Amino acid sequence: MLKTIFEITKMDCPSEENLIRMKLDVISEIKNLDFDIANRKLTVFHQGQIEEIEQSILQLNLGGKLLTTEETDQIEFKEETNQKKLLWTVLGINFAFFVIEMVTGLISKSMGLVADSLDMLADSFVYGISLFAIGGTLIKKKRIAKIAGYFQILLATIGFLEVLRRFFGAEKLPDFSTMIIVSIFALIANGICLYILQKSKSKDEAHMKASMIFTSNDVIINTGVIIAGLLVYWLNSNKPDLIVGTIVFILVIQGAFRILKLSK
Repeated sequence: MLKTIFEITKMDCPSEENLIRMKLDVISEIKNLDFDIANRKLTVFHQGQIEEIEQSILQLNLGGKLLTTEETDQIEFKEETNQKKLLWTVLGINFAFFVIEMVTGLISKSMGLVADSLDMLADSFVYGISLFAIGGTLIKKKRIAKIAGYFQILLATIGFLEVLRRFFGAEKLPDFSTMIIVSIFALIANGICLYILQKSKSKDEAHMKASMIFTSNDVIINTGVIIAGLLVYWLNSNKPDLIVGTIVFILVIQGAFRILKLSK
C-alpha cells in the first residue's frame, strides 16, 4: 500500500472535494481518500503507480501538486456510512438558497445575488451528481455531468448578457439592504454546509477553527456581495453590483468546465 499526499490549492469547499472524488472514482487501485479542506491537502491510499491518479487530479485545474509518496502499513479504513444523508442535506441547503437568492435577486434587481444563486446551483449539481454516482454506472455519471455543465454555462451566459444590458442601460439601483441581508444568510448556510461535512469525518474536526470556514470560496463570494451592497448605497451606483455579478459568473463558468471534465 502506498500513501501519496497532494496539495490542492483551489480546494476551498466540499463541492471541490466531491468533484475530486468523482474524478478518481474510476481508478480501482485507489483504496481510500482522506481530505483535509482546511489545509488543502488530499491523502490517497493506493496500490500501483501514481501517474494516472496525478493526471486525473491535474485535469480538474484545481491547483493539484504531488507532495510525497511513501509506503504505509495501513490497510483498513473507516467507511462513511451516512454519505448519502450528508450529501442530501448539503444539496438541500444549497438548492434552497439557489431559489431564495434567485427570487430575491430578481425582485431587488441585484445581479450579484442572481450570480451567487447560480454558484449555489453549481454546488447543488456537484452534490447531485455525487448522489447519482453512488452505486451508479460510469456512463450515467458522465451523462449527468455533461448536462449539468452545459446548463450551468447557459445560465451564466444569460447572466453575462443581462449584466451588459444593465451596464449600458438606465436601470434602477438594486435594493442594497436585500443584497446584504440575503448574503449574510447565504454566508451562514455555506458555513453550515462546510461544518456538516467536516464534522462527519472525525470528532476532532467537529470543533473547526473559524479560519476553515473563511477559506471557502463560496463564503468569499457572499462577502463580496455584501460589500457590493454597501458600495451601491454609498456610491449611489449599480456598478459595484454588476462588477461582483460578473466575477461570480466567471467563477460559475469555471466550475462548469470542471464538471464537464467529469464527463470525458
